[in-house]
Amino acid sequence: MALNLQQKKEVVAELASVTQKALSLVAAEYAGITVEKLTDLRRKARTSGVYIRVVKNSLLERAVEGTEFECVKGKLTGPLIFAFSKEDPGAAGRLIKDFVKINVKMVPRLVAVGGKAYGAAELDRLASLPTRDQALSMFLACLVQPATMLVRVMAEPANQLARVIKAVGDTKQAPAAQESEAQAPEAQASEAAAETV
Repeated sequence: MALNLQQKKEVVAELASVTQKALSLVAAEYAGITVEKLTDLRRKARTSGVYIRVVKNSLLERAVEGTEFECVKGKLTGPLIFAFSKEDPGAAGRLIKDFVKINVKMVPRLVAVGGKAYGAAELDRLASLPTRDQALSMFLACLVQPATMLVRVMAEPANQLARVIKAVGDTKQAPAAQESEAQAPEAQASEAAAETV
């Protein structure tokens, strides 16, 4: 269905507002994919915080003017579906990568993040970026590790002292135990002699 000029302006305005807030962009060729599969992709996109849209390349190029995705201008060819990550930079990459595994007709063409456009080969790198929660947990682990090591270092002298005291106690108990073992056969022999008498 052809859009009139007013509708095109509305689409460009909507895309412009999305691109200003988006963290990454993945463009993929979708020719040959059924409407059911695209509907399923849109459903998954909504749950994973990804804005997905099929739009003419010329309209997208107008919408990205003045944003970090301006780098994709002139690189968009053919019928493309655009996925913008809204919350997590790797969300669009993971979504398209997982969809491509099931639907080989979808072919990633372009990845844009941080003001730079990359080829489809970089989709795996984008998809492997940690989620926000994963990144925070990794950061927290980096913060906690030095404190843990400090506690271990400070506790080590007390642990060494306890080991030395135990070793000294063991060495003092060892001769006493040997004496009692040596006296035990003598006591048994004297009891045996007393019984025979």
